[in-house]
Amino acid sequence: MEKSQKINPFILHILQELDEEVKKGLEGGITLNIAGNNRLVPVERVTGQDFWILSRILKNCRYINGLDVGYNLISDVGAYYAAKLLQKQLYLTYLNLMFNDIGPEGGELIAKALHKNQTLKYLRMTGNKIENTGGMFFAAMLQINSSLEKLDLGDCDLGMQSVIAIATVLTRNQAIKAINLNRPILYGEQEESTVHVGRMLKENHCLVALHMCKHDMKNSGIQQLCDALYLNSSLRYLDVSCNKITHDGMVYVADVLKSNTTLEVIDLSFNRIENAGANYLSEALTSHNRSLKALSVVSNNIEGEGLVALSQSMKTNLTFSHIYIWGNKFDEATCVAYLHLIQMGRLKPDNTDVEPFVVDGHVYLAEVSNGLKKHYYWTSTYGECYDHSSNSGFALVPVGQQP
Repeated sequence: MEKSQKINPFILHILQELDEEVKKGLEGGITLNIAGNNRLVPVERVTGQDFWILSRILKNCRYINGLDVGYNLISDVGAYYAAKLLQKQLYLTYLNLMFNDIGPEGGELIAKALHKNQTLKYLRMTGNKIENTGGMFFAAMLQINSSLEKLDLGDCDLGMQSVIAIATVLTRNQAIKAINLNRPILYGEQEESTVHVGRMLKENHCLVALHMCKHDMKNSGIQQLCDALYLNSSLRYLDVSCNKITHDGMVYVADVLKSNTTLEVIDLSFNRIENAGANYLSEALTSHNRSLKALSVVSNNIEGEGLVALSQSMKTNLTFSHIYIWGNKFDEATCVAYLHLIQMGRLKPDNTDVEPFVVDGHVYLAEVSNGLKKHYYWTSTYGECYDHSSNSGFALVPVGQQP
């Protein structure tokens, strides 16, 4: 009213709910959820001007330490006010700006605001096309900021230059525990990005989670990462899904699993490791490794023999508790093997993405909505979706999570 601006009914509804919570005596630790993909209440997406009003309201709120405005329309205008908020709000530890039409200019403003901010722990910029230019400003920010623990720059159209710059800076940054560099825009076949990330892993002893989905990574790229993991003793979650890794690349992964004692989650979904690759992994998990907890080999063109081998490794390796196999080629031996694992209690139904059922005496597998990060980009239609079964990767390796 003071600014003669039209009231956004969605923001008003959320703030009224917040007032009710505060009246009940809640003292702090609130995450304000104004995400534009909320299907449970009528949504009018937040614009840059709406975010200006919102930032004015939140500037002095001590009891709010998380803000989710993902899937809205705040654009570079809202990014300007988000940067101002980061400079003035000294209680915010989690900020989600994913998919908000923020470009390189907005990315620059937010990155520069974090030069002085010492409270924010987790920033999601996912899906904002900040491109190579914006990525370079975030690389510069990581040289200065010493409080940010988790940074998500997935689907931001980062270029090779900014990916290399971020990897180089992380050799010295001792604060970042998790980094998401999914789907950069890379040209060329030399895999320079994995070379530099591999060098970073040899020197960095703080990074716990690394996401390199859709990097066009081939066997030589996974070899670079595995060579580094012989020297790295901090990484617990490695995501190399949606790449071009084949069974030859699994030789390097299996070898490193025989000596690495810190890796707990590996996401190999949507590669082409086939039966030979599954057998390499199974042999390492059966005979040597006792630290890996979760493995995803979804849609890897694995047939019955390889899937059965992985099931057998669960019988001898009691640490290995989560496995995701949907999208491969199931024969009846595979279906029976996973039925037995579940019946004997070795594999909990929430820890896999298949459920056995019997028809006319034959066992089949159906898909269930469990996974390492099922709810990374979308929200459930019927309520809270941050359950452990759908996001087991983050449950097993809880780094810099939202409040």
